[in-house]
Amino acid sequence: MLSRSSTLLSQSLFKRTLATSAPGKFTVSFIEGDGIGPEIATSVKKIFSAADVPVEWEACDVGPIIVNNNTAIPEAAIKSINKNKVALKGPLATPVGKGHRSLNLTLRKTFDLYANLRPAASLKGLKTTYSDIDFVVVRENTEGEYFGVEHDLGDKVEAIKLITQNSSEKVIKFAIDHAKFLGRPKVLVVHKATVQPLTDGLFYQVGKSLEKYQSNVKVEFELLDDYIHNSVKDPKKYHDYVVVAPNLYGDIITDLNSGLSTGSLGMTPSANIGEKVSIFEAVHGSAPDIAGKDLANPSALLFAAVMMLEHLGLNSHADKIKAAALKTIAEGIKTGDLGGKATNSIYTDAIIKNLSAWSRCLKKWPTGFSIYEFLSQKSKQINDNKYIVQIIWTKVNKQVVSVHKPILKCYVPTEINDKNNENNYDNCICKKLLKQVWS
Repeated sequence: MLSRSSTLLSQSLFKRTLATSAPGKFTVSFIEGDGIGPEIATSVKKIFSAADVPVEWEACDVGPIIVNNNTAIPEAAIKSINKNKVALKGPLATPVGKGHRSLNLTLRKTFDLYANLRPAASLKGLKTTYSDIDFVVVRENTEGEYFGVEHDLGDKVEAIKLITQNSSEKVIKFAIDHAKFLGRPKVLVVHKATVQPLTDGLFYQVGKSLEKYQSNVKVEFELLDDYIHNSVKDPKKYHDYVVVAPNLYGDIITDLNSGLSTGSLGMTPSANIGEKVSIFEAVHGSAPDIAGKDLANPSALLFAAVMMLEHLGLNSHADKIKAAALKTIAEGIKTGDLGGKATNSIYTDAIIKNLSAWSRCLKKWPTGFSIYEFLSQKSKQINDNKYIVQIIWTKVNKQVVSVHKPILKCYVPTEINDKNNENNYDNCICKKLLKQVWS
């Protein structure tokens, strides 16, 4: 469920030393998870192998273990993720009401993954109330009601909601930087400062202090209640925004966005961003009731892996896998959670089959000229002796907009004839070429 305009991150934000097992090959820690986790992890591995992605997986078991009466991550897992800087994570189960701290929360705290980026976009082949959803939400990831400190006071309990200036500033700056990178002119800070004037009030005040942080990105504010109402009533209102919210609100907002865009959390990827480490994950649960039955939808984990590839700069591989998956869905090959009848195996194999169609498309391009290099330029015309391909970019405040709307418009066959032209580009790739290679 990748947003049309949510290229993951500006590479300038992540000047890290990433682990490599060979020249040009990245090592990624893989937390397969619980329940359906191993099944959907196997799907991702098969698809990556078929797409010749230069990634080597390093198995990573995150425990849990108990240290000083607190849930913790095994040292071997911490070393693996710190070494590789990047991890892919399947669903992790946490017993309900058993006094165990969530492993997801533990991971975020262990590696200070302060921002959760979760795009949501409508996909062809999935019928929901709206057909044109395009949200980008950034959620504070380590504090708020999920801080994880509760007290039993006999006949009552209390939970601490922690909001700090430092974490609020980091996540709001991240949202503003990301909006600038995507070419979105506005950031919306969602809060409930009217009810919680100290905690949400601090988040609000930090946002106010950053109104001039980027001169070409306007910072606006909205109460949570109003945002929820408006996002359901008129989703397009927020297509020019990156929304940023405290932890709990962001969690609720992004789950709502999943329902509005595709109708299933089984399509929802996300990225957990830290200053030293990033972990990409499927946001759905472990679904133990269908584990081992070949019924699980691997899309969320696959799209999270696509976000990871964009983060690593492997854009051509990301484009190839994303296009094959979206083509599969558009063809009506869907798992049960999406109203289809395909098993995990059938769906995975169909994506792999569509990868070969993408490869045929690439052969039509000039040798040595990557699609990403092409799309990264403001305006370019290529004549490969048979076809002329042209991209006309929109400029927003003299900033080139994100490459992802053109990629989806150009390469998803069900969208070849889209005449929306919302970014003022026309015929961004030769329709005749696409019809030939995707037929």
